Amino acid sequence: MTVKVEERLRNPELAKKIMSADEAAQMIKDGMTLGLSGFTRAGDAKAIPMALVKRAETEDFKVNVFTGASLGSNIDAYMSDAGIVNKRLPFQLDRTMRGHINKADMLFVDQHLSVTAEYLRQNAIDKIDVAVVEAVAVTEDGMLIPTTSVGNSPIYIQNADKVIIELNLASYPQLEGIHDIYVPEAQGERGPIPLIHASDRIGTIGIPLDLDKVAAVVITEQPDSPTTITPIDPETQQIADHILDFFRNEIKEGRLTETLAPLQSGVGSVANAVLGGMANSEFKDLEVYSEVLQDAVFDLIDAGKVKFASGCATSLTAEKMESVYGNLDKYKDKLVLRPQEISNHPELVRRMGLIAMNTALEFDIYGNVNSTHVSGTKMMNGIGGSGDFARAARISIFITKSYAKDGKISSVVPFVSHVDHSEHDVDVVVTEQGLADLRGLAPRERAELIIENCVHPKFKPALRAYFEEAKERGGQTPHILEKALSFHTNLAKYGTMLPEEN
Repeated sequence: MTVKVEERLRNPELAKKIMSADEAAQMIKDGMTLGLSGFTRAGDAKAIPMALVKRAETEDFKVNVFTGASLGSNIDAYMSDAGIVNKRLPFQLDRTMRGHINKADMLFVDQHLSVTAEYLRQNAIDKIDVAVVEAVAVTEDGMLIPTTSVGNSPIYIQNADKVIIELNLASYPQLEGIHDIYVPEAQGERGPIPLIHASDRIGTIGIPLDLDKVAAVVITEQPDSPTTITPIDPETQQIADHILDFFRNEIKEGRLTETLAPLQSGVGSVANAVLGGMANSEFKDLEVYSEVLQDAVFDLIDAGKVKFASGCATSLTAEKMESVYGNLDKYKDKLVLRPQEISNHPELVRRMGLIAMNTALEFDIYGNVNSTHVSGTKMMNGIGGSGDFARAARISIFITKSYAKDGKISSVVPFVSHVDHSEHDVDVVVTEQGLADLRGLAPRERAELIIENCVHPKFKPALRAYFEEAKERGGQTPHILEKALSFHTNLAKYGTMLPEEN
């Protein structure tokens, strides 16, 4: 069916500002800071970034690129390869861009996802020169209706000198009414955020526009990039089973009920598998209050397990995109998309008592977690929203397989090579080997439990030997400073964390 532009662009004043992506991109100059819509490959600006990449073939320039999180359509790869990115924040998920970051070809600010908006209000980071935001529609009264993510788009539009709208005719008109746009006042001037339950709506259905700031409207027709999820394997299923058993014990101890507490789950196959494991469980009437809504969330809605899901973006496989977006009316009373500073707001996380489940690259025998840096120096993706949730959650759970690289790497080490979440913010760690509930435990108790429950058998003797020797040195948190990073130095020298395997 042919979509008429006027059905989506319902404000007649903006119809006068329609132009091509190449024309609109000429408004962006060297040294500017761009605020792009997009979060986990959903709702991202698509046409203007690619027009800038095209410009880079004949013109030297660099821009700062601020987003909600990761972008789809390989935009981060194209922009970083074109050499036009000076600084990128707050999160990326692209292998090519990661290479440029680690070669120091560009700057990357690894930021908690809830704080970008606050920093912009404080003028603590660069002001947005041009906001480029994807929309499914613009209403008669000048309300921009986002597509499949909200992310940081409201604050970018509010903060920017100019706004370019990418009106995506390939997106779904049924999205109108799903968003809940609430933007807090400045710190020190705001009242409490009036949200008590995941299903509460406290804002508007779209982002209010200052029509005088809208410099261009670019018509696009490009779907979001689907995400890829690795199928559940026996080990991810074991991790899911350990967590479900932990929930059952929490119910037995009277700390939870069968409705649990609002659930947050990070991006990735393991986190998706944990949520998916609830489909055939006894848990019911669940609420999800998360940043990203993956396939498993919609599977649980379909199974009658989740009664409401709140997020700031979707992140769906191609198959799930078709079934969800093709039947949005089915989910409208069970779904809301919010700005990421609300979906990730620590005050709400603490008050609502969330259970937070996020992924670790590695954790150590005391419960410190590294989520971002391989061997302490090489950036993977970024901390994302995990820190927003970890410190404030009712229960903060970190998940990883116990090993990597065909058993050459242990995901549990004497001391993490980079600390994203200190032991003070980590309640539970889980691998396929088992689960360690660290609440109320002193460092020595934590180490005993983590080594016993979570470490792959291949690495247990080495970690036990380290801990026993460290205890002889004494201290509240025993370490052998000259050996604390020995697993990582062995890996760099021998290609394995256990040198005797070399």
